[in-house]
Parts: sequence; C-alpha cells; structure tokens
Amino acid sequence: MVGSAIMRRLRQAGHENIITRSHDELDLTDQQAVRAFFAQERPDCVFLAAARVGGIHANNSYPAEFIYQNLMIEANVIDAAWRTGVDRLLFLGSSCIYPRLAEQPMTEAALLTGPLEPTNEPYALAKIAGIKLCESYNRQYGTHYRSVMPTNLYGPGDNFDLENSHVIPALLRKFHDAKMKGEAGVEVWGSGSPRREFLYVDDMADACLFVMGLEDEAYEAVTGPMRSHLNVGTGEDISIRELAKMISEVVGYEGEIRFDPGKPDGAPRKLLNVDRLRGLGWEAKTGLREGLARTYDWFARRDRPARGC
Repeated sequence: MVGSAIMRRLRQAGHENIITRSHDELDLTDQQAVRAFFAQERPDCVFLAAARVGGIHANNSYPAEFIYQNLMIEANVIDAAWRTGVDRLLFLGSSCIYPRLAEQPMTEAALLTGPLEPTNEPYALAKIAGIKLCESYNRQYGTHYRSVMPTNLYGPGDNFDLENSHVIPALLRKFHDAKMKGEAGVEVWGSGSPRREFLYVDDMADACLFVMGLEDEAYEAVTGPMRSHLNVGTGEDISIRELAKMISEVVGYEGEIRFDPGKPDGAPRKLLNVDRLRGLGWEAKTGLREGLARTYDWFARRDRPARGC
C-alpha cells in the first residue's frame, strides 16, 4: 500500500526511473540477494517502505516473524545501500515505537522512555532498531539516512484480510460483507474506547517526498546531528467506537454494531505530536471521512468481480 502510493507520488513529481522489485522477485530478508540487487541497480535514493505488518491479531499470533523479518529487511537494505554509495535513504517506521503510556500527543523525544505496548512489542523493537541503524550509519559514515514515523495508515492497496489486517480495512471489510449478506449485526474487537490517529496513504507518500527533499540543514535543525526521526500524522484522533460508526455510514450498513470487551484493546491512546513536521511546512490534506470513502470505493470496485456484485 505505502510503496504503491510513493510510486504514484514520484511519478506525479516527474520521476520516471523508479526501481522496484516484488517479494517474489527479491526476498529482502536474504542478505546476499539484497547486496546483489544494490550492486546491480545502484540507486541514488531509497525509500524503505517494505515491512511485515498487521493488526493486533497478527502481531499477537506471529511475534517471531514480526521481529525477525523486519529486522532482516531493514538491516539488509540499509547496509547494502551504504555499501553501494547511496547517500540518501528514507526509512518508514511506525508510531508503535513509543511507550504504551507515553504522554499524549507523543513527541519524537518520547522514544525509549518507557515500556512498549505488549501486543506489538516485537514489531516496535524492530522499527526502533531501524531508526538506530539509520542514526548509526549517519554518525559513523556521514550518510543522510532519514526516518519518518507515520501514524496508522490506510487507503487503496491496503490488506483487507480479516485475519491480519489493521483496524480500518478490517472494519470496512466486515461492514461491507455484512451489508452484502444482510446481516443484522457486526462485532468489533475491544471496548471501542481506545483512541487512534489515522493518515491517508497518499498524504503519507507526499510527506515522504517532502522529507526526502528537505535541505540537510533544515532536517538536522529539528532532528539533531544524527538526523533522527520525524513524526508524520494529522495531529487528530478518534475513538474506535466513533470510527466504527463512521465506517458503517460510509459503507451504508444500517445494522447493529457490537463491541467485544473480551478482545484486546491495545494501547489506550496513540496520537502523534506533529509540530516538527508542521514547522517545516507540511500538513496532511485528506480528512478521515473523505479518505475512508476513497478507500471503500477502491475496495468495493475491486471486490465486485470476485463476488459477482
């Protein structure tokens, strides 16, 4: 989802020599394959959006895969980039890097100041390691590797598999299926009280190009001499209960919404402080309801042929 959005934004900006590989073509957990790819292609800039991702269920079910695969991907790509002379790289992390009970909204300085949310700790640790990899290569080799920490992302190209998707695609899928089948109610995991921030994926892609294009002096002025990370978000959040109601309205589902407090909630609140990025001149443009409508339109059009709707 994120990689596709970055490609769309790069093409809009007039970039044509975009080098990509699918997972079937290049396994980023394979160090030898990654080094061979970089030695052959020798890119000028790298956007590292690849990752093993998922919602609470997936993180709880596959902690080993989440920490191992993400560590291998970022270590292999960042090191191979340095070995082949890539001066500029952008690493995409996640807002789950911050402590579970971090003061809200969470500033970049909250990193490593407290315990992480247990349900996604392995994934968070891998993403923290990615930030520190970039910082360490900058410190030792003088590279210009940057990190952005997006809030929860959604949009066209998202994963709508109910077993391992994030909350927005999972709810869109649940309400869509319930509408098509005429079901009387939809179950939502958790109490509905946690609050989350959401960013439309094309806004995230725009932020990535903005950050990558910043002059070194401007970036370092807000991230420090090791060129650490920047939060990317909207600066606004919503409860899961409010989100479920909004998604049901976007989908056009009129049945009952039932919450299951026996299922995990995750962190009580995750809102990013985006003052640094705003101070540099970037803000999100897509409102949540507008973004949900675009995402549902993409999903519904994709879903029709398979279901004969």
